[in-house]
Amino acid sequence: MTAPLIDPFARAITYLRVSVTDRCDFRCVYCMSEDMKFLPKKDLLTLEELDRMCTTFVKMGVEKLRITGGEPLVRRNIMSFFNAMTRHLDSGALKELTLTTNGSQLHRFADDLYAAGVRRVNVSLDTLDDEKFSQITRWGRLKQVLNGIDTAQKAGLRVKINAVALKGFNEAELPTITQWCAERDMDLTWIEVMPMGDIGNENRLDQYWSLKDVRKEYESHYTVSDLAERTGGPARYARLEETGQKIGFITPLSHNFCESCNRVRLTCTGELYMCLGQEDMADLRAPLRDHLDTEAPLEQAIRAAINLKPKGHDFDYSRQAVDGKMSRHMSHTGG
Repeated sequence: MTAPLIDPFARAITYLRVSVTDRCDFRCVYCMSEDMKFLPKKDLLTLEELDRMCTTFVKMGVEKLRITGGEPLVRRNIMSFFNAMTRHLDSGALKELTLTTNGSQLHRFADDLYAAGVRRVNVSLDTLDDEKFSQITRWGRLKQVLNGIDTAQKAGLRVKINAVALKGFNEAELPTITQWCAERDMDLTWIEVMPMGDIGNENRLDQYWSLKDVRKEYESHYTVSDLAERTGGPARYARLEETGQKIGFITPLSHNFCESCNRVRLTCTGELYMCLGQEDMADLRAPLRDHLDTEAPLEQAIRAAINLKPKGHDFDYSRQAVDGKMSRHMSHTGG
């Protein structure tokens, strides 16, 4: 238990992303099909099991927990889990507890999240146009999300906007979204669309807008300075000198960020994915449920999984085909 989690490429694993549900109140066109079939509830880890699982990871050196989904805030009684994790913040073992959300439920939970020790949230938001928002999310309500962001900022939460770069959809909104974030003192990160799961009639190649082109667009309007800052995630950051704001670029396709990867992903069913862009996973639910009186088998399973963490992923659109495509949906792994 005292030995740190080190993968075969000498990377310390200190960051766990935990999907607490595969369900969501949106159906974003790059993430889900409109007629999604969700997992039976009996297959999901209970909130108590998620507590036990995360506690084991924290004891083994994980210092950052990011709670994801689906949409994590639609999980029933989810605040009991956040409140349980507060003890690890209080002890100092856990350095940060945060979440990624679509923002739809922030108006309900922002104050409680802050009270539980959450200080930062990432909100996924690809457009500020009400009609386009309804189109991209299929079921979404922009006003509700914007209200949630207002509530989160009033509660003291630092909000970062994550926008998926979508060709032919939000290209023209880059200046608008950037200025809106600057006015509200919110950082902004652009993400390349990833080839994960069957999304119906949508075409990944049609959606793909390279962040190299996004960067060029910024350089035509701003003085862009690279930053050495890293937050433990995959983003590379730059500063727009005219506004002083920080812009992030997550580029799994046009730039490989694997050399510094310090994270693994736990699904709501107890599957541990050592890489977002690989199919290999380890079943941690069995050792968790089969041994209620000891954590040793779970610890051994975690270490065995980390020893299988690959050097990198294989996403590639360069040959006009979706090479390295993952069969699972993004909502299954939690992003």
